[in-house]
Amino acid sequence: MVLTDKQRQFVDAKARGASNKEAAEAAGSKPSTAAAAGSRWASDPKIASAILARRAELSVNPGPKKRRGNVKAEEAAEDAAEISEADGEFLSCLPSTDDPLVWLLALMNEPRAKVFDRRNAAQTAVPYIHGKKAEAGKKEQKAEAAKEAGKGKYSQSKPPLTVVKG
Repeated sequence: MVLTDKQRQFVDAKARGASNKEAAEAAGSKPSTAAAAGSRWASDPKIASAILARRAELSVNPGPKKRRGNVKAEEAAEDAAEISEADGEFLSCLPSTDDPLVWLLALMNEPRAKVFDRRNAAQTAVPYIHGKKAEAGKKEQKAEAAKEAGKGKYSQSKPPLTVVKG
């Protein structure tokens, strides 16, 4: 897996959280072609695996430094290290269910999940909980308006008798 210098710079920038375009610009691409180059490089399997490997290298956190003094501060640092190692992926606490709405609501309400995932779950669940503002479409609304206008003076009269009473 041999990468060019630009590709290595792209991998470093992407591993640190830059977008495709920003990473391509950091790698030396022209701003006018950075979006296309970033997309092309991000879809390359060699570069994608290099990005994952580089993220793994960057995510390795050394143990928290021991300080004299407050024990609560040390415990908080250890808890923060555990949360950052998990990288916000707490899928084991979500319910195992066949109903996707239940799972989305559980993810949305999970405080340890990433904010991005919680927001996406909320956006996905909204149409199932809140209906549309209008209950009928445009055609149905026009038909109802026509029925209302047809009442009163200009309403349809009774049909003629088909059988003569005699």
